[in-house]
Amino acid sequence: MNSRERVKRTLEFKKVDRVPRDLWSLPGITMFRKNDLDEILKKFPVDFISPNFNYGKAKLAKGTPNIKGTYFDEWGSEWFVAEDGIIGEVKNPRIKDISEINKLKAPYEILENADFSKVNESCANTDKFVLAPTTVRPFERMQFLRGTENLFIDLGYAEKEIYLLRDILHEFFMKEIEMWCKTDVDGICFMDDWGSQKNLLISPEMWRNFFKPLYTDYCKTIHKSGKYVFFHSDGNISSIYPDLIEIGINAINSQLFCMDIEDLGSKYRGKITFWGEIDRQYILPFATVVEVKQAVRRVRQALDNDSGGVIAQCEFGLNVPKENILAVFEEWEKV
Repeated sequence: MNSRERVKRTLEFKKVDRVPRDLWSLPGITMFRKNDLDEILKKFPVDFISPNFNYGKAKLAKGTPNIKGTYFDEWGSEWFVAEDGIIGEVKNPRIKDISEINKLKAPYEILENADFSKVNESCANTDKFVLAPTTVRPFERMQFLRGTENLFIDLGYAEKEIYLLRDILHEFFMKEIEMWCKTDVDGICFMDDWGSQKNLLISPEMWRNFFKPLYTDYCKTIHKSGKYVFFHSDGNISSIYPDLIEIGINAINSQLFCMDIEDLGSKYRGKITFWGEIDRQYILPFATVVEVKQAVRRVRQALDNDSGGVIAQCEFGLNVPKENILAVFEEWEKV
């Protein structure tokens, strides 16, 4: 069974020879700890790969992401990076006054000048599951453009401009997804971080009214092209798990340890594929190898009934010991 077959069977809740593996790493890992990463991947090859592609250059983008200092993203918001190798955060959102939304132009040049010429070839030349990353993240992009505090106020007052901003982003993201749907990739991923440590950042009702229709369109479009939908969201998002299943998310990467893992398993096992993870706030950076393996066993007992629906995924952060990542995959290898 090759990687592509293994992942597809997992997504369809069919028995596999072993659980698929997926390892995420922060930019700083390739910058400063590439030898550790190579050692892990040599011992535990992953089953996923990204296609060969490039987005076009955005007119408003300036500076270099993930390097200490500031840079401007493709939409024109200024980011601050405190140290090399991390993502950073927006300190200077582009839209200071809500009226500026009326003049906002999406950076279509990054799609119009994108180079997808080698995507299909890269899909044909591998037996791994090819998962396309996207820039699709409507809630987060609204925060980056408007500032988180301003956005929550805008949503609370239901300002008409915030609906316009949502629609501008949605039109752009739909075009991006449609581009990927014309390629041979196996799956398409989008994201939004919706949870705090304990609850959703907005009410579930507001999420369903304002954002769920966008996600529904993404899922319908992706499924229509015969591809799988992958979605990532941080925090406690248990209140919208049923909605994500309803609209057709195939695999979800969420912070399991912010929620009741056993409850998630009892309610949703066999309805959605749990795409990781092992806690990266406390366990991976600070726990012992024994404690890491205990965490993996907990996830397996709650979610893995030997009939697909679970992916062994974790994130390699800058302060995570190599031994802890190895321990994750070693424990997943056990029968």
